[in-house]
Amino acid sequence: MSGIGNWTFLSNHGQVLLCIAHDPGVRLRDIGDQVGITERAAHRIVGELVEAGYLVRERNGRRNRYTISTDHSLPDPIARDRSIGDLLSVLATKQRR
Repeated sequence: MSGIGNWTFLSNHGQVLLCIAHDPGVRLRDIGDQVGITERAAHRIVGELVEAGYLVRERNGRRNRYTISTDHSLPDPIARDRSIGDLLSVLATKQRR
């Protein structure tokens, strides 16, 4: 498709959230690989999402498991009346053809 530059519709924070929605036990290294960022950047973003209340991080042995706070409202001014759950219900489902 021509005309597409180096931009995306979803921020790195949104893409990290989608990775976690697909696999709540995903490793930070794998998040980085999927999003195209470093493991350190993935760690920072996950920390910001936890601090803002969008994620809960629980230790499960040597790994972390994440729970998304689906009723937390979106931070975007144009979508403040929508929740993370609303966004994920649209983006995280795979369409069947």
